[in-house]
Amino acid sequence: MKLGLRLTTAATLAFLALVPFALLAALVAGGWTPLHHLDMTVTGALHDWALSHPGWTRATVWWTTILSPNPLRLAALILVIWLVRRRARPLAIWVATTMVVGGVLGALLKLLVGRIRPELLDPVASAPGLAFPSGHALNATLAAAVFVLVLLPVARGGRRWLLWGAAIAVAVLTGLSRIVLGVHWTSDVVAGWLLGVAVVAATAAAFTRLGPATVIEEGLDPRLAHSADGAAPGEPPRR
Repeated sequence: MKLGLRLTTAATLAFLALVPFALLAALVAGGWTPLHHLDMTVTGALHDWALSHPGWTRATVWWTTILSPNPLRLAALILVIWLVRRRARPLAIWVATTMVVGGVLGALLKLLVGRIRPELLDPVASAPGLAFPSGHALNATLAAAVFVLVLLPVARGGRRWLLWGAAIAVAVLTGLSRIVLGVHWTSDVVAGWLLGVAVVAATAAAFTRLGPATVIEEGLDPRLAHSADGAAPGEPPRR
């Protein structure tokens, strides 16, 4: 795929994910009443559930702590180091770029939208800062995606779909945990997911010459599988 086509594909994929994100951000910033009511309803229902299930609530606190942005960034850094050791430096740069770009965009958008977190009468958890978009949902999406797209080539057969299933579960459950704990509105979490998908889609399309279907099935660099045999990506396996 030529560079111009790759950049066009990247822009198209980012646009497709950013359109619903931008619409959601506009509705939040404009205080659209139906969205506010939906947020209040879902947050209230999940908060009631959290109050009546303290055991599950404690487990949710553990989950959201372990999969908070900083531990996920540390995991991504370990992945970058692993890739450098496998002489896959371009892929390492892609991982680092994706995580940094997504994190910076999330922080800037929080300041731009300036949404306050839910204020509940009987909170089960608290969190500092602004609400939109959810940093946990965003970073979980980014980290899950970079791990899957990097590790797909070294997985075999059905394990590839297990990787995708695990990645989706991490992103979804991490986002839901923030609503259950009453520290984010539902629209904050959905926005975090959408922004994460947009960033990954754009950076992945700009990085690889492969088509989207191939990337989803085989990862960003299928040659990485050869590095397990001691060869750098692009070199034949060593005997």
